[in-house]
Order: sequence, then structure tokens, then C-alpha cells
Amino acid sequence: MSKPYDPSEEGAETSFRDRMSYSDYLHLERVLDAQEPLSTAHDEMLFIIQHQTSELWMKLALHELGSAMRRIRADQLEPSFKMLTRVARIFEQLNSAWDVLRTMTPSEYTEFRDALGQSSGFQSWQYRAIEFMAGNRNPAMLRPHTHEPERIAKLEAILAEPSLYDEAILLLSRNGFDVGADAERIDWREARAESEEVLEAWRTIYRDPLRYWQLYELAEKLVDFEDYFRRWRFNHVTTVERIIGMKRGTGGTSGVSYLKKMLEVELFPELWKVRTSL
Repeated sequence: MSKPYDPSEEGAETSFRDRMSYSDYLHLERVLDAQEPLSTAHDEMLFIIQHQTSELWMKLALHELGSAMRRIRADQLEPSFKMLTRVARIFEQLNSAWDVLRTMTPSEYTEFRDALGQSSGFQSWQYRAIEFMAGNRNPAMLRPHTHEPERIAKLEAILAEPSLYDEAILLLSRNGFDVGADAERIDWREARAESEEVLEAWRTIYRDPLRYWQLYELAEKLVDFEDYFRRWRFNHVTTVERIIGMKRGTGGTSGVSYLKKMLEVELFPELWKVRTSL
């Protein structure tokens, strides 16, 4: 009989009395103690972990989006491509998470839904930050966060600066394209209006991708991100309808009806319309 494998014989550390361990580095005691169900329902643990892990992925998405925007602003496009690709893959992970949550039935959800009170994913400030950062700017969506001054300050700081799409359009302007009124914007807080000039700029780039390769590549990275983002929204709607039907959301929204309205939002409208006009 062969001797049991002992990793320490190959140099693996097994004593961490005075060393930083895997658990120490990741602060796992804090992460794994953060699940505190308010009911005895079996599926509440699934519900909590689903949303906590989603918030962690969104934290990384914000980290990558912020860095990508700074790179675009500095005309350093190649590093931004890697970051935007990573954001799209983050949303691929978020999409897969709905598959796990959909294993919960309506009967199982009703066992603990009342324990949620008025809490709702609608109140996720990180999700709101992603939307604001990407370009879907609606100051009315600040209201659920007015009780958290620190969160409001972070969201207001995002609204005070150009969005990801604004940065892409300003990049077009720096490269000699006429982007109309977008070149003169100074109030970034409100949503921008679609522009025929911006559409024409993207049309020029898509008609000659070899000449404008980096701008063309940026456009496709943005579309890739929104593609996965749209899938996330759609999967959200489907999951909610599957579990609660047409009931109102715990946070007071109209539930599925509200989420379906969000499906109509386009982050980068001219990049979608250019496909029709080529």
C-alpha cells in the first residue's frame, strides 16, 4: 500500500502560527460570517449568498470600469480593451448566478420573503454606480440612497464626471471626428441626447475598420459589455417572474413590469443604430 501523500515533504507550508494564511489574506472569517438568515427557511441562505457574491462581482466591475475610463481619457486604448473585456466576463458570471437562484421555487421563496422587509436589489448602490458610470444617468435613482451620505457622495462624484460612453465620444472628437453638441458638454449629470453626428462618426469607423482599428476595437468592446449587461437584465426579469410572477417587488417597485422597462434602456445607442445604417 502506497504511503499517503504529504505535501509538506515537497516544501508546502503547513504551519501558520506566525505566517499569513490563505484565510488571513482573504479575511474569510468576515466573508463567511456575513450570512445571517432572518428565518429558518432553507433557501434563504441561497438568496443571501447569490446577492452577496453579485455585489462582490459588481465591486470588481466598478474597479475595472473606472480604470478603463481613465485609460481612454489618457488615449491609452489597448489597456482599456483588456479591462472592458473583463467587465463583460464579469457580467457573464453574474448571468450564470441567475441559473442557481432559479432553482428556488415560488413556494420556497414565500417561506422567507416577509423577512426581507422593504430591502430590494433595486437599492443596490453598486448597481446604480455601474449604470451611472456606463452612461444611464437618471438622478431620480439617487433617492433610495439618501439615508447613506457616503454612498450618495460616491454616486454624485460619478455623475459629476463623463461616463464611459462620454469618454469614448470625447475620444472621437480628439481624433478629428465631428461629434456635435457632445464636444461642448460640461454638465455630465443629465443623460445625453442621441446625436446624428456621433452616429455618423461611428458609421465612418465601421465602414473602414482597418483605418480606424483602435476606435473600431473600442466600439466592439463597448457593444460586448452592453450585450452581456442586457442579458443580465433579461435573466433578472425571467428569474423574478419565475419566482414571484407579477407581484410587486419588496422595495415597492412594480416588480417584473419595472424590470421590463429597464430592458428598453440603451447604454450606447449610436453603436446599436450604426448596424442598421451600414
